[in-house]
Amino acid sequence: MKDSIDFGSMNISTLFRKLLIPTVLGMVFSAIFIITDGIFVGKGIGSDALAAVNITAPLFMIAAGIGLMFGVGASVVASIHLSQGKHRAASINITQALAFSALLILVMSALCVYFIEPIAKALGSSDRLLPLAIEYMIWYVPFLVFYELLNIGMFCIRLDGSPTYAMMCNAVAAILNIILDYIFIFEFGWGMMGAALATSLGTVIGGLMTLIYLIHFSRTLYLYRIKFSMKSILLTLRNIGYMIKLGSSAFISEASIACMMFLGNYVFIRYLGEDGVAAFSIACYFFPIIFMVYNAIAQSAQPIISYNFGAGQAVRVRKTLHLAIRTALLCGICFFILTALCRQDIVSLFIDRSYPAFDIAASGIAYFAFGFIFFAFNMIGIGYYQSIERGQRAAIITLLRGVVFMSVGFFALPPILGVRGIWLAVPFAELLTTLYIIGIYCKDRFIVRQ
Repeated sequence: MKDSIDFGSMNISTLFRKLLIPTVLGMVFSAIFIITDGIFVGKGIGSDALAAVNITAPLFMIAAGIGLMFGVGASVVASIHLSQGKHRAASINITQALAFSALLILVMSALCVYFIEPIAKALGSSDRLLPLAIEYMIWYVPFLVFYELLNIGMFCIRLDGSPTYAMMCNAVAAILNIILDYIFIFEFGWGMMGAALATSLGTVIGGLMTLIYLIHFSRTLYLYRIKFSMKSILLTLRNIGYMIKLGSSAFISEASIACMMFLGNYVFIRYLGEDGVAAFSIACYFFPIIFMVYNAIAQSAQPIISYNFGAGQAVRVRKTLHLAIRTALLCGICFFILTALCRQDIVSLFIDRSYPAFDIAASGIAYFAFGFIFFAFNMIGIGYYQSIERGQRAAIITLLRGVVFMSVGFFALPPILGVRGIWLAVPFAELLTTLYIIGIYCKDRFIVRQ
């Protein structure tokens, strides 16, 4: 089950490829997991259902962000511990990350279910979409803890040297989701409940697979029993705080997608009504797929950079960074070209041409896709600063990108450019972020040379 991987001495290109291929495949399965929901909901239930799912999506993004935050934080700390031969400390850190994040998600889920209607309205649901949004939330919010375990567990499994098994966790969850989506929506006619339940059951299986690996098959990282003495609790809180500091930019990155959805839903419903939200939801289904591929590249580079940073191997760190940037930019250019050329085919996957939302999405998605090129560079830049324990800088970049620049884009561009300005808000934010990252990186290199 364990792959042949040596973070400290293996050729960088070979090592990166060994991590990248299964990680990208795993993320592709996650992308299939997301896009299948959109296709089945749009085709099997309708345009309003697609808009309702998009209304609730920020909750899912926040949960994913918490998982990535602890996954990145624990992985960076554990990588450095492993490079120094401290296997027990590395294992304790991943145990603390899994336990604390699971508790946090359980509390969040309970609050969301208790205040479900006010939360749905706060997320921007209209009266027309409210029943559909509530029905979907009821059947997926209680299961978010398993999605959390799946997210963090995959970081730990890859660090343990088994990226192929990590890929299988995503693959099994995605395939099960596809099968259950078809059965629940088309065969049983369960509508929104069926779509949400299919997603939930897929994540349950994926999450349990990661726990089984860490309990029974892991060779380097293990789950330790948590102690409840005052000394142990204080140590745990200190470790959790440091992991949050390192991984906070990953949370902000996912939260920025939630922010993008929230702001986009608000602006689209203001300009174009529910049909505009349905059109935007197609872009929002597509965007996480791009995010996952870039995130896979960043996650493949992260343990290599962190391990060699901890070991003082600066040359290997730079080689990994440059290789990751080249790979991400190539993917970004390809994604933009494919989206621009195939935009009508992409939209037709989700809804029929008879819906008004079809023309809105088909005319706007090419503008939206222009940001994919800059987003590629930004993800690697943020991941790099996370990996070298510059979590505060990574968080600042992510906050600027996902909240400040994006808010400016959504509220400043539409009055000037109309509907086209809404579609260009995200590319505008990504471009400004790219310029900012290049600026601070050049400044750092200039200071070092002085």
